[in-house]
Amino acid sequence: MTDQNEFRTDFRVGPTLHVGCPNVGDRQLFDELVGEMFQRRWFTNGGELVNQFEQRLCGHLGVKHCIAVCNATTGLQLACRGMDLTGEVIMPAFTFIASPHAFSWNGLTPVFADVDLKTHCLCPDSVRSLVNENTSAILGVHLWGNSCEIESLQAIAAEYNLKLLFDAAHAFHCDHNGIRIGNFGNCEVFSFHATKFFNTFEGGAIATNDDQLATRVRKMQNFGFSDNGQIGDLGTNAKMPEVCAAMGLSMFDSIGQIATHNKSNAQMYRSLLHSVPGIRVHSSNAVNQSNWQYVVVEIVESQFGCSRDELHSRLVQNKILAKRYFHPGCHKATPYRKKFEASGRQLFNTDKLCQQVLCLPTGNAIGHAEVNEVCHTISRISRETNRRQPSLTSQNIQPPRKAAG
Repeated sequence: MTDQNEFRTDFRVGPTLHVGCPNVGDRQLFDELVGEMFQRRWFTNGGELVNQFEQRLCGHLGVKHCIAVCNATTGLQLACRGMDLTGEVIMPAFTFIASPHAFSWNGLTPVFADVDLKTHCLCPDSVRSLVNENTSAILGVHLWGNSCEIESLQAIAAEYNLKLLFDAAHAFHCDHNGIRIGNFGNCEVFSFHATKFFNTFEGGAIATNDDQLATRVRKMQNFGFSDNGQIGDLGTNAKMPEVCAAMGLSMFDSIGQIATHNKSNAQMYRSLLHSVPGIRVHSSNAVNQSNWQYVVVEIVESQFGCSRDELHSRLVQNKILAKRYFHPGCHKATPYRKKFEASGRQLFNTDKLCQQVLCLPTGNAIGHAEVNEVCHTISRISRETNRRQPSLTSQNIQPPRKAAG
């Protein structure tokens, strides 16, 4: 057996390696649930599977309320409406574009704060500097399976009487100081998109311990209908269909196995890349439980031999579709760029990360052989592009060996 810390050459030649290749749970259970769905001929509008799914979510997260929705972007929009947010909402620019879009779609103004270079999450000091009379809320974004500095953000929200909510798209099955993500702020919004650690094909959920907010959001996600069939609030169609709930129910028993598999991949990446100059593997917060959904590296061009973008391009050429999260940053996206530039502010940490961060393939469709292939390719690219550092060959980066037999 080849040692886990050695590069191999028995690479498979075939499918492209993706970041976020969908995880699959219990296929037999999924088929059984879908069969029951067809027997009932109840496909949407809060059927039995969605009800079961919401109950399982509440139990897994340890929260009072989970409202399943068609996707997390809509979930954020409902949360905005449910809390009657107005004016400005402070959030990181180092996040997926759906975060500011959801608020802008509701007529709110995203105000971009900087992030911490170590955690990649929202920097409380930056948030505090941006609070003004127009601020109504703070949006924290948990990244890579790590949590925000929740207590610091809670303190700021309490001091200025602001709402606090979290984009928890990366944080399902993750803890913060022993408490499951989903229990913090006014609410937290999860994504169950196909690329996420836990998926329902497409979908999301709003988790909250606020009874009033849960009641209002539940009405709003079904056109504003109250239990008596009357329109009690402005609403939309944000319901999760039964088949998506079936996928979610089929995933629960596989959560532990997927997290363990992800962690094993992450540990192998760290072991094989630790001696490659200019590669920093981002750490999961050791005090919290993580889902290990992402393997994140930072590329230091002066040491690695080429830029993150050149490495990304070379990897794509080798059928390794690493991703440049969240390049170039929401503050530089077309809908927000001009206003941010006019503010005269700088997000130095965000800009640095947007030029250095690269996410590598993982998930239960990726095994040690594929991790080995990715690491060997990265090492080879570094050697080829860093001719001024011949000492690379003395740093235990061995050429691949042919497999026995």
